[in-house]
Amino acid sequence: MKQINTFILLLASVSLAACALTPEPVTSNPEPATTAVATAAATVAPSAAEIEYGSFTEDQLYEAIVSELSAQRGQVVDAGEGYFDLAMATRDITVIQRAVQFASVNGDINALLQLGLLWAEVSPGDPQPHLLLSIQFLESGAFEQAISHMRRVIEFGGNIDFAALSSRTGRLNPQDRSVLISHLRQLKEEYSAQNSIHLALIQLLAQNRDFEEALKELEILQEASALTPNMVLLEAQILQNMERSEQSLRVMRDGVARFESDKNLRFSYARLLIQNEQYELAQAQFQILIAQDPQDWETLYSIALLDTQLQNFDSAIAAYRKLIGVNQHADESQYNLGLIYQEQGDRSKSLKHFRQVRIGTNNFLAAQQQATRLSIQLGRLDDAHSWLSQLSRGQPRLQVLFTTIESSVLIQEGYAREAEQLLNTALNRFPNETDLLFARVLYYDYIADREGSERDLRQIIRLLPEDSRALNHLGYMLADQTSRYQEALELIERAIAISPDDPAIIDSLGWALYKVGRYEEALQNMRRAFAAFPDDEVASHLGEVLWALGRKEEAMQVWQDALETEPDSLLIKEAMARLQSAE
Repeated sequence: MKQINTFILLLASVSLAACALTPEPVTSNPEPATTAVATAAATVAPSAAEIEYGSFTEDQLYEAIVSELSAQRGQVVDAGEGYFDLAMATRDITVIQRAVQFASVNGDINALLQLGLLWAEVSPGDPQPHLLLSIQFLESGAFEQAISHMRRVIEFGGNIDFAALSSRTGRLNPQDRSVLISHLRQLKEEYSAQNSIHLALIQLLAQNRDFEEALKELEILQEASALTPNMVLLEAQILQNMERSEQSLRVMRDGVARFESDKNLRFSYARLLIQNEQYELAQAQFQILIAQDPQDWETLYSIALLDTQLQNFDSAIAAYRKLIGVNQHADESQYNLGLIYQEQGDRSKSLKHFRQVRIGTNNFLAAQQQATRLSIQLGRLDDAHSWLSQLSRGQPRLQVLFTTIESSVLIQEGYAREAEQLLNTALNRFPNETDLLFARVLYYDYIADREGSERDLRQIIRLLPEDSRALNHLGYMLADQTSRYQEALELIERAIAISPDDPAIIDSLGWALYKVGRYEEALQNMRRAFAAFPDDEVASHLGEVLWALGRKEEAMQVWQDALETEPDSLLIKEAMARLQSAE
């Protein structure tokens, strides 16, 4: 086919979707490896006016045009696939770089690895492909390969922040991490001027809880090079992990005095003070940060949270309102204002702020639950229902969820009949919706209608045979309120097979085993449940099983310990009275 060397002319008629391809700027505390990928992609991807490719066949030119048009339409996955194929076919360095940018935006790790290897082959001696490969191997957990490519970056005169390595090794087992530590020790000796290697070594040692060795390496680094804020922060973190809080705070205090303008260090110092419950000192550090930068909204939000913790409500309210005014942490601020006014007893203001938390944000559902409760407490049941109906209009899943929230609040606030009507109406519309059926089970439980509860639970189980929640609820109800113990045990055994680590189901299993007289097995499960979830109900069950085994002193100790946490527990007091009176 005819060879064409004029792809640059195409750019006169094709406008690239640059906004879809350019990585977002780093804001605060990015994931190091992710940032490095974005940086590598941004570095190698020229703007539209700079793209000039080598000789293309007509078919290859057509593929490039299709890929760029896909990008223009926002179809970046299709564009990425097209450029990947083109890069493999042409081995053109600029095409490879363009393909890398698309693969980075799409998060296509496999494509990035293949493109990185191709790039390194086509452009030997270039550190950039090895930087890309090192980051991708980090992402995929191939740490030894990552270090190998990091070494090549250094050899070819590139720069790399080895902190990206330690950010990916937190969940490794100590043996695997020790292998990496060994590699880093060797790299540190070979490239002694690369402080980030030494810092990564220290961080991995700390992750392996070899704190003394980490401090020793940090001291060596501090003697060999000028102190930096990162070194200060790392030392403080290690000391805090060693439970040497006073030393940790002293290191941070001295570091902040030395690096007065380092915002991250001062912010970390304030958080360390909070961790050590020195709230007023933390507040002072936050105030210095705000004085340095009045538009540091993250710090202002931290100040507002701390004021809320200290019940400095007037200051907190002012800060939250300012944040809302500039649309920074606006929804969190609305939610926290709702909590403050609720604490102050101003239900109307609290309701207003809870309802301003927008859908799709972290506190949205919690805010609607609080708003529903407040509205019902104010006697405005119709208003509560109308608000939820308006929010969920046209969204069946949200309608179901809001119905469960509303019915639960109605029951808790003493409006059981209204809850029943609400649930029956909803189930007429969504007859096989298991969440609504379970909400009605809770209503039946509240009015002690065991037959109604069992009927709906069995319907849920027919619809969802693997619903461990329904299996457990029915099994426990039968074990606790009837003499159908064997049937109860079978249901709970089905539930535990589905959710073996759920402490509520483990407790139910122990209770059913106790009811059928298998006390030792019951005790084993009760202890396991109590270790995972030591609430008063599990404590009452554990004590009763111990009592049945004749270990009455141990049972009394379990109950007394639980009463220290829950002094008004009717469950424990009832069990104690019942068993002691039977003596």
